[in-house]
Amino acid sequence: MTWILVTNDDGIDSPALVPLARALQALAPVRVVAPHTERSWIGKAITRYDPVRVEVADHGGIEIHVCSGYPADCVQLGVNTLFDTPPALVVSGINLGYNHGTAYAQSSGTVGAVLEAGLAGVDGLALSTGTGRDFFAWRTRALSAESLPMWERLAAVGADLAATMLEAGPQGATVSVNMPDDADLHTERRLTRVADTGYDRMFREDAPGTYVHDFRGGLHHLSPMDGTDVAAAADGVVAVTPVRPVAAGVLPGALDGMLHPRLP
Repeated sequence: MTWILVTNDDGIDSPALVPLARALQALAPVRVVAPHTERSWIGKAITRYDPVRVEVADHGGIEIHVCSGYPADCVQLGVNTLFDTPPALVVSGINLGYNHGTAYAQSSGTVGAVLEAGLAGVDGLALSTGTGRDFFAWRTRALSAESLPMWERLAAVGADLAATMLEAGPQGATVSVNMPDDADLHTERRLTRVADTGYDRMFREDAPGTYVHDFRGGLHHLSPMDGTDVAAAADGVVAVTPVRPVAAGVLPGALDGMLHPRLP
């Protein structure tokens, strides 16, 4: 049976999770394995020494395997352990915030999940969205109940992209997609590379000898941005970015198909 594994790094309470799962159900059966709480900035971490617990719960009519571990743990379990057959595709997201540029892509649990899928021999699609406006004000709105139409619209874009990957069949493809928050099926899509970026101070002192994550800085552009996922975000288009090497001559054709909407 062809089926899709869905995960994220924002946890089971993310307002994006259920809309994405529902949109993907139009393509194939969906199984969701997601962290029980937010696991952002965790990359492709795998739990080594602690036990990982999995429980089954219902969220908005979607059955979710709730995992105490990280996004990559969710993929490992979903591909190799929890079900009788592996998925045809792993879809991760939709992340609250862009995961463009090396600074974010290499830190992201959303991207880390599909990198883990690639190591397991399964194609992966990471979906992220963001804004060019004040991120913290935007995030508050994006987490509210009134954001549901936005997530449903973005989920439709994600499902459209996933449809192309499913039809192409196994490609050894790991793709990161960054969408502006106003994207729909008519928004321009652009094939990009990951921008070479860094960032500044990550922690502030909360008490003597104690530091807490308090990142409010921006990206440092370490090389020209032309042709990158960061430049695509600045232009308000959807960036389609391969993040894992594949066989020569295989992925470019599949990616070309992802640049054109498929679903009605």
